Amino acid sequence: MTTPLTTPPATPLTTSSTTPLITLTWTDHVTGRPGYLVVDRLVRGVSSGGLRMREGCTLDEVAGLARGMTMKEALHYNPEGRYIPLGGAKGGIDCDPQDPAAYGLLVRYLRAMRPYIESLWTTGEDLGLTQDLVDRAAEEAGLVSSIQAVYPLLDDEATARRRLADAFAVDVDGIGLDELVGGCGVAESVLAALDRAGVTHAGTRVAVQGLGTMGGATARFLSRAGLAIVAVADVKGTIANPDGLDVDALLAARDTYGTVDRGALRPADQELPGDAWLSVDAEVLVPAAVSYAIDTENQRQIGARWIVEAANMPVLPRAEELLAARGVVVLPDVVVNSGTNAWWWWTLFGDIGADAEEAFAYTRRSMRDLIDRMLARAEADGTTPRAAAHSIVADRLPVIAERFGWYR
Repeated sequence: MTTPLTTPPATPLTTSSTTPLITLTWTDHVTGRPGYLVVDRLVRGVSSGGLRMREGCTLDEVAGLARGMTMKEALHYNPEGRYIPLGGAKGGIDCDPQDPAAYGLLVRYLRAMRPYIESLWTTGEDLGLTQDLVDRAAEEAGLVSSIQAVYPLLDDEATARRRLADAFAVDVDGIGLDELVGGCGVAESVLAALDRAGVTHAGTRVAVQGLGTMGGATARFLSRAGLAIVAVADVKGTIANPDGLDVDALLAARDTYGTVDRGALRPADQELPGDAWLSVDAEVLVPAAVSYAIDTENQRQIGARWIVEAANMPVLPRAEELLAARGVVVLPDVVVNSGTNAWWWWTLFGDIGADAEEAFAYTRRSMRDLIDRMLARAEADGTTPRAAAHSIVADRLPVIAERFGWYR
């Protein structure tokens, strides 16, 4: 059952605090499966964070993701922008999204969480769920929208909602704009890191784990920037070609879960085991699927120079320490994959319109600025990029709080 909806006390928050505002566990009366909601922080009484569905999802996982959302929001704070960062939150459901009972479970979860979604938690697609599915289930659960908690903060709700709906209707080469902006941000993160290191784009080799929305779009943008995608991994294994894969053909051969039809492979394409993407000859690895993909054991297989976290929490902390000790740079998820969330709010609040080129240009500028700031801070402080990102957040949270007040 859900805990009673309460208004959190307006008490100071230190940036080192790790205690969320709201933590709850819900149990589905039909399947017995658990669901979770963690609200890490509120800004102007509202938080932002997607809803994931996967077998084995845990409360600790959701809490870590919620804290990451607080960071992502703070990192995109622009005092001159219309978009005002929200607090961080996350939802999770312990269920295989392909389970026949998954949709009914999703509807019941959203119905149980309705008081929070109506008042303080804006949510949307995440691992295992598409936005279309979330929208359909939200309507069935009696919600106006999965992001309705933010509506009172808008200057002109009707215009803002129409602008966001128009943006979701935009497609590029048959792919929805909402499915591309996140990968655009990840790709720009890669390019910014290469540029800072003086590495030429053309011919730089990349391996991508996961060819769903985020991984597929990242591969698409990097391929078009001249990089060679030499390996992609899905649930069936790794597809590799040292001369580069035909990314467009693989994307066209995906199902809705990002699994590639092997009938689309060319004769020179190789089918390798699932973890082979870690050890292929590549300068860049992009984990874009599940959390905790790189641990203390399999990190030994990695010979890449950069790991760019398109997924949430794909590299375990101890593994990251070991990678850093041998010179492998991890660009953290809180920066790298923040573009999708920011695009929603840039569009809704009116910083950009319902236009693909404007969205891509704004995303590229914002992500490149964040990557440059983070890497410059890491160099100046002698720390990792993740520690530098945390420092930037620690600088910005008090500024946001001073302007909008503390909520804890």
